[in-house]
Amino acid sequence: MSEKPKKDVLQPVDEDVRRQAKTFLRTARHGSLATLDPGTGTPMASRVSLASASDGAPVFLISQLSGHFGALEADPRASILLGEPGKGDPLAHRRITVFGRAEKVVDDRRALVRWRFLRRHPKSALYADFGDFAFWRLNVEGASFNGGFGKAYALSADDLAAPADPDLEPMEMGAVEHMNEDHLDAIGLYATDLLGKPEGAWTIACLDLEGLDLTLGDEVARLWFDPPLSSAEELRPRLVELAKRARQT
Repeated sequence: MSEKPKKDVLQPVDEDVRRQAKTFLRTARHGSLATLDPGTGTPMASRVSLASASDGAPVFLISQLSGHFGALEADPRASILLGEPGKGDPLAHRRITVFGRAEKVVDDRRALVRWRFLRRHPKSALYADFGDFAFWRLNVEGASFNGGFGKAYALSADDLAAPADPDLEPMEMGAVEHMNEDHLDAIGLYATDLLGKPEGAWTIACLDLEGLDLTLGDEVARLWFDPPLSSAEELRPRLVELAKRARQT
């Protein structure tokens, strides 16, 4: 008697699913980092603070005193679980596990990653430059996304990849500081009128070709550009356009 073929529980990945998964990566403030103990191979998991690199890769700051530091130096394979449980059954709430290989952020890339991380976690400035701390990024190779009951997806690295523009990164810090200093009214409109968030002292944490990360205290909101920018030159007119659209709502 032949066995019945196993039912494929995975759902097809479309643009909406990709957007949901990327939003997790862009807005997460913490996650559970899992590594492999170099001596025994035992999986170890611990909470870490998170931000994202320009291309959407999760970045985190850890000390050499942590078990994860030595584990990643010995074997860079790692995963990070993101998602907040809410009321009721914790398994009924959305979550995503991204996996890949971690690498230490050094040289000219460190300055921007440091700035992006501190925009999300300003108190980390107290120890971010200590000699025994280092920034790491997870180069994502894939993800398992659970969007609720019966909504399981396997995403590839291409599904989560973000476009890059070498001209945008050098101007990102200045653009964010300019907006936060001179255009807080527009940022507030982005949050309240375009995203439906409560009023407050919203600021821009960072930006990329696909959108803006807005913050109000510990809350993070993602405003996506539709369509994404094709170059850094489109940033200013797009921000003006969004403010005009918000005022018309």
